Amino acid sequence: MISKLGQVMIYVRDQRACVEFWTEKMGFELVAEHRIGEIEWFELSPGAEGGTNLVLHDKEKIAQLEPELDLGVPSLLFFSDELEELRSSLTAKGVKTGEITEMPGGRVFNFADPEDNYFAVKETGGES
Repeated sequence: MISKLGQVMIYVRDQRACVEFWTEKMGFELVAEHRIGEIEWFELSPGAEGGTNLVLHDKEKIAQLEPELDLGVPSLLFFSDELEELRSSLTAKGVKTGEITEMPGGRVFNFADPEDNYFAVKETGGES
């Protein structure tokens, strides 16, 4: 039986720039750095409260090893009970953010990583 979603793998062109983005701008923690031969990957955690970790892989190297693998970026939706503060903080750090929009089920905004992969954040009202 599946008990939880443990990791989401994101395939990127520049792992170092993306690690810097997720740690310095998004507040994730680098919890592990792995290497097997020429393959290196980085595991990032959203923080002390846990949650699903992100794993950043080198898109080019994975494509060489597994040509049949879909390397598209997953559509991720993060939760925050401080939506406006988070958006303001990210904007101040130079992160590309969209406007806060009212959607069915709550308010959301989008943000982009250094490779222009877009992700979304939904307001939870403290009930994540």
